[in-house]
Amino acid sequence: MMMKLLIGLGLVMIPVAVGLLWMTRDGAMVTPQGSGGVTTASGTFEGFPLPDYAAAALPQGYKSYLVEVEPGIKIHVLEAGEGTPIYLQHGNPTNGLLYRKIWQELPTDRMRLIMPTMVGLGFSTKIPASDHTLENHVRWMNEALRQINPGGLVYVGQDWGGAVGLGALMRSSELLKGMVILNTGFMAPKEKFELSRPHAIAATPIMGEVLLENVVSVFDRLHETQGDPASIPPEVAALYARPVRESGNIKGPLALMRMVPTGPDHPTSPLMSKVEAYARALKVPTEIVWGTRDPILARLLPAMIEMYPAARVTETEAGHFLQEEVPVEIAEAIERVVAAVEAE
Repeated sequence: MMMKLLIGLGLVMIPVAVGLLWMTRDGAMVTPQGSGGVTTASGTFEGFPLPDYAAAALPQGYKSYLVEVEPGIKIHVLEAGEGTPIYLQHGNPTNGLLYRKIWQELPTDRMRLIMPTMVGLGFSTKIPASDHTLENHVRWMNEALRQINPGGLVYVGQDWGGAVGLGALMRSSELLKGMVILNTGFMAPKEKFELSRPHAIAATPIMGEVLLENVVSVFDRLHETQGDPASIPPEVAALYARPVRESGNIKGPLALMRMVPTGPDHPTSPLMSKVEAYARALKVPTEIVWGTRDPILARLLPAMIEMYPAARVTETEAGHFLQEEVPVEIAEAIERVVAAVEAE
């Protein structure tokens, strides 16, 4: 009888073990393939025709292209307009389409909007989970900026994009002329802390993969982080989810959550300390637009104000992805910073 129980248990455990191995796999590299060339003010890049569902969400007149920053590693870039360069960096798990509403509010006859997508998300290359490090993302985004070579720019960053984009600019500091900061953090942790319950789950091996990649999807929960949950209906969540799901490598969002430093000993913390030091030393026109109903980052506003005491602050009732809720307020802040930069 005992032998039968052991055999039965073994028959159950084998598929469970195989399933866990599959769920915790590192993931393969998936490199997008473009078509033709797209000419910008910076040169000609590999064109990337957007699928219909993404193109339908955008205003007319955009350019969509790929910048190869290392062999096989390509960053997808949306671009619109001409004039003063505005570098708009999304975070996790969205992509460059996050800025589509702000784009509609800005004068593209005198502003060149550059909206790259971080590796692992959107239509950029998907990579193994173990390759998601802050150093890699900063290096890749810096190389994309170097190739695009927009000249002096105004930076707009949110969520992980805040630190990744500023880290990239830290390595080409001659580019940065002004900033608009949206619900992000530049601070390296001085002690252990928990950013949010989902981030704590993500940091737990196996449990993160089981719960956040297989039981629930981070894309299906985006609306829960908003001041107005209706600001991210299913069709908007799909703009961010479909490129990842349909690529065959869904590892990016969880890996990026695990990149968040939760203490001074976290692998990300040393580079975050350098980003923080750079951020504190900046003396450029700066504004802060904040979503005070963000369950993840709302509490960081006082620290950001302490870092930039001279910055104009616009507090809103928006949540984490405030680009979806308060595009007018963000666009107005961008226009004011551009005016300040151009007046210098």
